[in-house]
Amino acid sequence: MWAKNITGNFANVIHGLKASHLTDVVIQRSKRMILDTLGVGLLGTKTDVFQKMVQYSKTYSSDTSSTVWAHPDIRLPPLYATFVNGVAVHSMDFDDTWHPTTHPSGAVLPVLLALSEALPENKKVSGLDLLLAFNVGIEVQGRLMHFSNEASNVPKRFHPPSIVGTLGSSAAAAKLLDLNQFQCKEALAIAASYAGAPLANAATQTKPLHMGNAGRHGLEAAFLASSGLQANKLILDLESGFGAFYTDYLPQTLPSLQSYAWLLGQQDVAIKSFPAHLATHWMAEAALAVRKHLAKSTESLPSGLIKAIVLEVPDIQYVNRPFPASEHEARHSLQFAGCTALWDGYVSMESFEQQNISRPELSELLRKTHLEHSPNNQPSFKDLYCQVTIALQDGAKVTERCDTFYGHWRKPLRQGDLVKKFQSNATTVLSLEAAESMVEVVSNLEKLDDCRLLTSLLQGAESTSKLLKHSNGQICNRLAVL
Repeated sequence: MWAKNITGNFANVIHGLKASHLTDVVIQRSKRMILDTLGVGLLGTKTDVFQKMVQYSKTYSSDTSSTVWAHPDIRLPPLYATFVNGVAVHSMDFDDTWHPTTHPSGAVLPVLLALSEALPENKKVSGLDLLLAFNVGIEVQGRLMHFSNEASNVPKRFHPPSIVGTLGSSAAAAKLLDLNQFQCKEALAIAASYAGAPLANAATQTKPLHMGNAGRHGLEAAFLASSGLQANKLILDLESGFGAFYTDYLPQTLPSLQSYAWLLGQQDVAIKSFPAHLATHWMAEAALAVRKHLAKSTESLPSGLIKAIVLEVPDIQYVNRPFPASEHEARHSLQFAGCTALWDGYVSMESFEQQNISRPELSELLRKTHLEHSPNNQPSFKDLYCQVTIALQDGAKVTERCDTFYGHWRKPLRQGDLVKKFQSNATTVLSLEAAESMVEVVSNLEKLDDCRLLTSLLQGAESTSKLLKHSNGQICNRLAVL
């Protein structure tokens, strides 16, 4: 056991943080994360795994209900609304990614939006309340990940959102529910017993359940703590507690509340431009750079001139999939990302449709492809690189390398491109009018007096039309300051 009571320190900070602790940088970055997460979640409501989870969750009923995104005809208890919306966010591996490695937003945002509807009318949740609780959930995840050097690398055993996401969502829920320090401590401890999912289920339909369960279990932990359930009050202090997930776990106390320094203020997140594992984004950019040596953007790739394709990548086994057979495997295949970028000149959402995965031309390129691992190419989203070398039939070689892709926190998406991504995703299930209104609401989130406006917009086109008509088309009439 460590000498300091880390669990108590976390509980005190979770309880003590206030909106005044938020900085402009943290607010702006978290609003970008929220908008992106809403977009990929709305898009994810069209996936097969989301539909399966909705059918499962509809077997539960409750007097208290929350929105299922893009489904105005379905309402679920907060736990199950959190679950299915969390599944939607991660259903296509399109959600944000942080360092050390995890997907931070998907475990937290669905919890807070479900809670904002479930609380009594006299306890309405403002946009600033939501931003504070959201950042508490993100902060807890980041701090826990920083307590392990092992966590800095791409994982091998557990899927990180199922571990830190569960505790982050419990912290966020505890904050929004205004639990006291003792209840915050219990919420973290209870959540730890829900945490952990094996990485072997990556590249399957089950992986998105890790995100849905992180939110649902974290919320349930907060509910149970508020009802008086007790757990180990040193859960973050013990090697047999949270330390069980990381072999080199060494926790530290959080910064003082007097001058709190948020991790999100120090480092942004990566926001993806296509729905696949983050490492594939380095690969796609390197492959696109190589392609320019062989063909103009409007020309077909002269694949007959290619003898071999060598991809120099870090040793990340679960994205080493030479011949992916499903969309989920393709999203976790460095080979697929590289060859798709070479053949098409881009990687997009449509790249992962079954008819594109099974193209003979792509299969031919995949057969010519093999991976190489350099000892200095670390499996860390902070340090890794991808390099593509094409050997031509005439003996010539062309090589390009990507050290930082567009969308990485070192090269963040421009706001205009982030909004375009959101609108492209959201308008697959919502009207353009609703999507534009949501952009406006999120951009002014700290001024929103009631987050039920946001959940109303998330319900779908029909309910949105009624809402817009009721407010005479002026969404910002519901903003406190505008």
